[in-house]
Amino acid sequence: MDDFSPIIKYISKHILLEEEEEARFTSYLRIKKVRKKQYIVQPDFVCNHRTYIVSGALRAYLVDDRGQEHTVAFGIEDWWIADFNSYFFRQPATLFVEALEDSILIQIEYNAEQELLSTIPKFEKFYRIISQNGYAFLQRRILSNISLNAEQRYEDFMQRYPDIAARVPQYALASYLGFSTELLSKIRNNRLKKR
Repeated sequence: MDDFSPIIKYISKHILLEEEEEARFTSYLRIKKVRKKQYIVQPDFVCNHRTYIVSGALRAYLVDDRGQEHTVAFGIEDWWIADFNSYFFRQPATLFVEALEDSILIQIEYNAEQELLSTIPKFEKFYRIISQNGYAFLQRRILSNISLNAEQRYEDFMQRYPDIAARVPQYALASYLGFSTELLSKIRNNRLKKR
């Protein structure tokens, strides 16, 4: 039998499910195991799944016209990841979503999620809560990018997400923070000298 207990535990922080609601919800879910460097979303294809991370780490990124990668999100245990613009609006993705580690994921397909929302109304509340949390996080990130210098952005990230910083490649972290790997190395070296 599939183990959906991590996602049930996560959801129970926000809404309480009756036994039959839980059974119906889990009937829509699929467990997916991915290897490091495997993609679960690629540009030009519609993102059909919202993905909950049971274990592992992933990143979502864009490649610009010059071939430069821009990391827009990381995801680790108990987080969600997708190309949400593609997922919600049913249009081709612009992001790659790549596993940075071997990962175990739980996915729900878009049409199944729509059916879930129409049959178990309390999931409207659940998705509203996680959407609000995501929006607040995105606002904090934008404010950080426009108001803090590179070193301050790095320090802020290290304080908030030390686990992620320890697990993601340096190029991906630098890309997420909006500067080069060379500048990230310089900031890290300066930080070590101050200790």
